[in-house]
Amino acid sequence: MQHALRAYTPNDQKAVKVAANTFRSNPKFDTEEAITQLNTGEALVSFLDEKGAPQMVQRANILPPQGQIGPITAGERDQIMKQSLIYGVYEKLVDRESAFEILSQKQELLAEERERAEAEKERIRLEKEERRLQAEAERERRAEARRKKEERGIVGDLLEQVGRSATRQISSQLGRTITRSIFGAFFGKK
Repeated sequence: MQHALRAYTPNDQKAVKVAANTFRSNPKFDTEEAITQLNTGEALVSFLDEKGAPQMVQRANILPPQGQIGPITAGERDQIMKQSLIYGVYEKLVDRESAFEILSQKQELLAEERERAEAEKERIRLEKEERRLQAEAERERRAEARRKKEERGIVGDLLEQVGRSATRQISSQLGRTITRSIFGAFFGKK
């Protein structure tokens, strides 16, 4: 948007030329000349199209703001709002999520995810440590059994074999005696 510029000096004329060159030209009028001839309430305007490219410059009348000294009544406010071109668009209050709220929520989710990942890592570490301790206890138990077996040594092995042999002989003798007494009772031998 460009309001009127007056060019009385060569520097002013250069400023007008620079300002005119900032607009996309319109074949209907000379932009440089139009800038110097604008009246009160007039301006040169150029809007962007849907793709963001500037459109041709246009000469336009600018609606000055309306005002009054002091507050307006509720009725005056309603009347002004009903006469507005955008009446019906902004009457409903919409409480959308702000960018801050969305970003805060994402940060909370990321923090929770990090905490879960750390807890999972700690759980896995503790499980590995438990398995390691169990394996170490099993190794110690086996080592203790080997040590006891070695302590018994040859004498222990010999005593164990003698004990097994004596147990076998006593069991055999006892079995024979019981068998003879049972058969003797049936067949009449005394």
